[in-house]
Amino acid sequence: MLPVDEVFRALADPTRRGLLDALLARDGQTLGELQQRLPMTRFGVMKHLRVLEKAGLVVTRRRGREKLHFLNPVPIRLIHDRWVGKYAEPRALALVSVTR
Repeated sequence: MLPVDEVFRALADPTRRGLLDALLARDGQTLGELQQRLPMTRFGVMKHLRVLEKAGLVVTRRRGREKLHFLNPVPIRLIHDRWVGKYAEPRALALVSVTR
């Protein structure tokens, strides 16, 4: 699967988008902190985080026994640059304002 495909696949799920939003609000959260926001088991959250990690949208770092999760916005920016950059920015903004 192409990296772009993995990013789109990861972003397609509302739970994963919610996890990314949580990391945007406060980076460096543990699995337990992220799980508190969702009505699912730790294993369910772990499964979603694995998809996000595979797509490169989340990176982790160990701090003692804890595993901290951080948002990596680079893959989203690369998609933005590739797809939006091909079109005139004013046109894209006009379309966004029409759809709201």
